[in-house]
Amino acid sequence: MKKKIFALCLMFILSFPSLCFSEVKTYIKEYSYQASEDDSRNSSRVTAMREVKRLLLEELGTYLESVTEVKNFQLTKDQITALTAGIVKTEIVNEKWDGHTYWIKTKIVADEGEVIKSIDSLRKDREKSKELDDLKKRSDAILEENKKLREELKLAKGVDKQRQQRIYDSSIKELSAIEWFESGIRNYLKGDFNAALSDYSKAIELNPKYARGYIGRGFVNFSLGKYSEAIIDLNIAIELNPNEASAYLGRGIVYNNLGKYNEAIIDFNKAITLYPKDRHVYLSRGMAYADIGKYSEAIIDFNKTIELDPKDALAYYVRACAHSITGNRNKSIQDLSTSINMNPDLRNNAKTESNFDNIRNTPEFKRLMDR
Repeated sequence: MKKKIFALCLMFILSFPSLCFSEVKTYIKEYSYQASEDDSRNSSRVTAMREVKRLLLEELGTYLESVTEVKNFQLTKDQITALTAGIVKTEIVNEKWDGHTYWIKTKIVADEGEVIKSIDSLRKDREKSKELDDLKKRSDAILEENKKLREELKLAKGVDKQRQQRIYDSSIKELSAIEWFESGIRNYLKGDFNAALSDYSKAIELNPKYARGYIGRGFVNFSLGKYSEAIIDLNIAIELNPNEASAYLGRGIVYNNLGKYNEAIIDFNKAITLYPKDRHVYLSRGMAYADIGKYSEAIIDFNKTIELDPKDALAYYVRACAHSITGNRNKSIQDLSTSINMNPDLRNNAKTESNFDNIRNTPEFKRLMDR
């Protein structure tokens, strides 16, 4: 298509849930962590923060689980709790350390309606949902494992104690990394790419073997127009885990924006092989096919995108573009109408979209633009 960069960027813009809170509810929790003799101020703070955050998100999750709209999503409380970690920010109200006890008071400020909208949007993003779910499970597991480690450290001596201490210190680093990963996801979804870049970089510094950290930073670098840096991050992610579909999706998108269409399609093919139910991959591959003039293949991919998500406004929009270019005016108008009904903002895009030149002077197109 003539406006490939517009279409690819728009895909990400449309995927960001609204996070602008208005009327709010506030949840407040306190937690006191009794440090062992093997804890530092930092390990005590990290543990206290993860524990109090878990309590806050569980309280919010318990409430949301009872809300009718959330019930319709058919999510468990654990899934709701995991998703909200990528939506709401845990703020520190106060904290104190006396060398033995780390006391922390935190709060979550959230608008119920906006959080529900964000959960609805985020649950449809398989990669982000899985990432947040995995982070929650790993954080919970580390907190439980560390309780046993602290008991073992009390009894350990010599070389064994040094080994156990290294394991414990490493787990604290991983907990800190999880905190930064969650913050990176939250800022990315809000569209605050510079903050997300900083968050992911800090997480990677703490846990350089976590493939999804590089994937997250790769997508942020792409959003900032830093394509070379994005490719480097996504290459590392693939080296660390060759079975991460989102890494191939991300690299394919970057390649397509660089005009490397064949490389992009190869990566999209790999992503589809790894996860054939991700609508984003079909949408992206369809755009790549359209960019090289393979409109029949593009339409097949757009059809698949719509089959997987009948409410994807962008899929109807780009299919309308493809139909217009290939001279199928009726289908183009029909798809364009559907996309605008789902997302009225697309009307303004359509007014200047050169891919609609073949239908621009038809009465049907003019009526759509005049509404």
